[in-house]
Amino acid sequence: MATELWAIELVVLATILGSLGPIYLKRSAEDFSLNPKKLFKNRNLFIGLIFYAIGTVLFIAALRGGELSVLYPLIATSYIWISFLSIKMLKEKMNIYKWAGIFIIIIGITFIGFGSV
Repeated sequence: MATELWAIELVVLATILGSLGPIYLKRSAEDFSLNPKKLFKNRNLFIGLIFYAIGTVLFIAALRGGELSVLYPLIATSYIWISFLSIKMLKEKMNIYKWAGIFIIIIGITFIGFGSV
């Protein structure tokens, strides 16, 4: 089974939306409590879980259009999106090691992509 372009695009969309999950979970950590009253009022917690769920459902849909060995490595792009979203939404700083890690992830995904040709 050849992997369809729409499946790759859907996985990329899934990783972008799914990457919003940990951003909102990080925000939820400020108000996190195991106290049920506070837990169910933690809006960021539920937003984060919803983004995770959307990403997962999109990924499952994408699996219909391609090989798992091609699509699953694309999940690694979520590390890239999370880094950029952390800069934008959480005001986190990047250093040379983080940029190098992103570069290595891109190289790795590229090699895996060449392996599917």
